Amino acid sequence: MIHNRVKLLRVEKGLSRKDLADAIGINFQTIGYLERGDYNASLELAFKLADFFELPFEMVFNPKPFKSLAEQLAASSIAAKE
Repeated sequence: MIHNRVKLLRVEKGLSRKDLADAIGINFQTIGYLERGDYNASLELAFKLADFFELPFEMVFNPKPFKSLAEQLAASSIAAKE
């Protein structure tokens, strides 16, 4: 399974599924499938999404689950104390 941050990034930008789908030229239902993990994006679609969000590919898609924001903050706090 490939994990993604599509929903998080979409919501952060204040976009509906339809807005995002229209912007990259796909069906809005595909965005829903991606967000729920019911569908793995093709390589072409994955790059379109990364380009749209202006992020490196690996910041949007990863084979390992993404750490939660709380976990990331805790890790950076521990690293800063060392």
